[in-house]
Amino acid sequence: MSLGDEPGYGDASRGEDGGYGGSGQTRTRLPDRQGDVYGGARRGRGSSSRSLITVVGVVVLLIAAIAFANRGDDSPSSGDTGGDKAKTSPTAASGDHPVDTKSAGIPSGFPHTGEGAQSAATNYGIALGSTGMFDTGQRHAIVDAVYAPDVAAARQPDLDAAYSSEKFLTNIGLDKNGAAPAGQTFVSRIIPVGTKLTASGGDTATVELWYTSLFGLSGEGSTNPVSESWYTTTYQLKWVGEDWKVADFTQKDGPVPVGRDQKASTADDMTKAVEEYGGFTYAR
Repeated sequence: MSLGDEPGYGDASRGEDGGYGGSGQTRTRLPDRQGDVYGGARRGRGSSSRSLITVVGVVVLLIAAIAFANRGDDSPSSGDTGGDKAKTSPTAASGDHPVDTKSAGIPSGFPHTGEGAQSAATNYGIALGSTGMFDTGQRHAIVDAVYAPDVAAARQPDLDAAYSSEKFLTNIGLDKNGAAPAGQTFVSRIIPVGTKLTASGGDTATVELWYTSLFGLSGEGSTNPVSESWYTTTYQLKWVGEDWKVADFTQKDGPVPVGRDQKASTADDMTKAVEEYGGFTYAR
């Protein structure tokens, strides 16, 4: 993701026109008591004692199940481990540990697997959609870290020209150096919703990343308040130097959910949230 991720500011030549899973819940039935809408009729003392013992047993079993589900070492995944790995739905998390290495502050060293490619695309997308892309030094570091070397060298001049365009920066409320006006905070952040591996060929992979984007200026007097958008970016990845790197990408709008009738936060609340809530290292 880069300049084209924000509506009205991208290169149209790079874009494209633009089942929900259910969830189950298990409710443990507690000992019946008078007036309990879930309890039914009141039982005698003996029945209550037996029910209490049953509940305690259920709680113990639940604790044991949770502990078993969370077993595992703290080392990052290095790819397929073999064995009878549980099959999951396309949208279920793999359970693999996130990587613990970084390059230019961006997660790196992803497994040479389909899941590793999805994790790489997600974390690279976050970096390419960050405010760092509007600072020359940070932009160079990000591009060198996420793109394949030959692609980074070819695209860096074009990205510099695009992100340094005074007209573009003025349109989004920034000065010629990409800085926000005094008293305002520039927000450019994406929040991944899910990924899909659409093609895999050994040292190449195609990953679709669906996400929501926050973009704008928070603070009193902002003429470009922070707004929410939805996109899907398709990343072409290739295996270079023991890691996945971006070779190319395209972007389209949506899928866009129906908005809830919620009152927009104040400029102060939005600024505080952006400053206090950090991001994540994402893993498939």
